Amino acid sequence: MPSESDNQVDSSFHSEKVPTINVAVAVIHHQAQYLLGFRNAAQHQGNRYEFVGGKIESNENAEQALIREVAEETGIAICGNTMVKLGRLHHDYGDKHVSLQIYKVELTEQQYEQHKHCQYGLEGQALTWVNKADLLAGKYHLPAANKTILEWLSVPTAIAITYPLTHFDASSDPVAEWLTFHQNNLTANAWVYIRIKETGLESLAAQLMHVRPDIKVIVSYDTRTQSLLTEAPLAIKDTIIANPIIANHLSHTALLQWSDNTQDRVLSKNYPLIVSCHDAASIEAANKLAHARLQQQLPPVIGAFLSPVLMTQTHPDTVPLGWESWSALAQLADMPIIGLGGLSPTMIHQALEYGGISVAGIRQFFQ
Repeated sequence: MPSESDNQVDSSFHSEKVPTINVAVAVIHHQAQYLLGFRNAAQHQGNRYEFVGGKIESNENAEQALIREVAEETGIAICGNTMVKLGRLHHDYGDKHVSLQIYKVELTEQQYEQHKHCQYGLEGQALTWVNKADLLAGKYHLPAANKTILEWLSVPTAIAITYPLTHFDASSDPVAEWLTFHQNNLTANAWVYIRIKETGLESLAAQLMHVRPDIKVIVSYDTRTQSLLTEAPLAIKDTIIANPIIANHLSHTALLQWSDNTQDRVLSKNYPLIVSCHDAASIEAANKLAHARLQQQLPPVIGAFLSPVLMTQTHPDTVPLGWESWSALAQLADMPIIGLGGLSPTMIHQALEYGGISVAGIRQFFQ
């Protein structure tokens, strides 16, 4: 869980000439209903909707401030609710710097029923419950710093990863078998990371997108897969299809290379990034990348695969982190954490308990 030092901001992010406000933000929801306040015209960033939250006092950590602010503003007691860290944002409004520590808080049915009809908070501010789809569609005008939060909220609780082509070597036609398996066994509207390790399989990925236009696709950020990203809309046998790619994946190696040698290099200008992390060093690199993209006004880092949580069949000699160490590393990240390694979709509750927002994998993530 966050430490007492969480409300201290890395001075490298900000100029000391402009004041920095450290804020805890609660993304409160019950299932697909999300709670928003409304800032009056006289306030900073006025006439906009906002998530509940407020300034972290010097004697508080982020979670303590969150519990206090939510109680003061709405009367909702969240001390017994699971608070999952989504991430941290450092935003420059010109006249002030804001460091946001964002947590997702799900209310119980009883809490929601008790508060869903409240039109005003305890401080007189307007409150409204909004549908997640409308929120993500941008129907509610939020402060600029909140746009990344909406990207984070789009990440589902489960992400499938495609099998390597070698898994189907026993078949007389591994390529056709790969396509048939994934076409038939991906759940509806699934997020799927299509790994294209073998040269020449870019068209196979495109074929899967063609036969399953409902899926949301993550592809690696490398030179071989960029043709998929630049051909928008995609064309398969002269048939135009919508481009379902929603993010690029940056490997652990590529992330460290960027951090060590080429921090000035811009990665994936048009798509959000999901990165792979295994330790504190790679999480630090991911935080640098996330901050750089925010400064450059590029699509954000929307998640980090943190692995391996448990022992896996594919890497039996790799020592897993275990839930406790995984949780400690997750707290260091400035973006949502996705559990990977020996997990199944049913283990999302453990991931939430230990500070993650999603789980990913291969074997257990297909029908």
